[in-house]
Order: sequence, then C-alpha cells, then structure tokens
Amino acid sequence: MTDKLKVPKAMQPIFDVVAGIIDEFCRQHLNDEYSRVSQELAAALCRKRPSPLEKGKPEQWACACVYVIGSTNFLHDKTQTPHLPLGRVCELFGIGKSTATAKARGIERLMGISPLDPRWTLPSKLMDNPFVWMLTVNGFAVDIRTAPLEIQEQAFRKGLIPFVPGEKT
Repeated sequence: MTDKLKVPKAMQPIFDVVAGIIDEFCRQHLNDEYSRVSQELAAALCRKRPSPLEKGKPEQWACACVYVIGSTNFLHDKTQTPHLPLGRVCELFGIGKSTATAKARGIERLMGISPLDPRWTLPSKLMDNPFVWMLTVNGFAVDIRTAPLEIQEQAFRKGLIPFVPGEKT
C-alpha cells in the first residue's frame, strides 16, 4: 500500500467499502488509472479531520470521488479515452445527479481541486497537462518541458515536477 492510500485506523472500514465500490465501477466502466486516483482521493478525504466520509452513504462518496476525478481529467470530453458523461457516471452508480454533484462540489472546495489540477491528474495525462509543467523562474512563467535537460532534472530533484520530461520516451 502506498502512502496515498493510507488512512487512519478508525476510517479504514469506511475507506475499504468506498474503495471497493470505486474499484468495481472503474473495472466495469473506466480503467485502473481512474480507480487508483479516485481511491487516492477517497483516502485523502478519510485523512481529513473530521472526515466527510463519516456521514453519508459509501455509494454516494464513491460516485462523488469518481465524478471529481472525471471532471478534473475531462472524462466528459468525447475526445478522451475513456469517455463517459458525468451524468452517466451518476446513473451507473445509481446516484441522483444533484446528490453526486453536491458531494463532488463539496469535495472540490474542501480539497481545493480544479480542472487540470496536477495533484489529481491521471498519470497518463500528466505530460499533456500544462499546469504540471509551468514554473515561475525569475518572475516569468516557463514551460519546463522546453528547458534544457539539466534544468528539468533540477526541478525534478526539488519536487517541482513529477518526472523529467526530457527523459520520457
């Protein structure tokens, strides 16, 4: 288990149920990446004090986590693979769209999540997310992908970027 999936002992049973629902849904309708990142979001919510997952139905929280990750990664965009309208996500979970949307917006506010948020971008989409690669250097916004390899390596060592794009093939 990675640190991103660790939760307080008291929250483990709730997390296990929510994560299982997420995993089953993503296995049937999305992919392993969506499952993993949605579970990481559920774990992050479990670590909040107090955790919002302590109240409400696990199915609603699972749906809301997938909804947020889907929204952040433009799951609803027909050009994306996989593609699934967010309203359809709610239908497939059997959760009302207004309920799922309200929980999702609450999660976004609590966690400070916005579209293309680098923290919640699917690993396969990191290279294409401009927010991951924009750094401020001497007061100027710079796309680190255009910088020399040595500068990319330095940014990676400092934890400013998730990997060295110049080494990615």
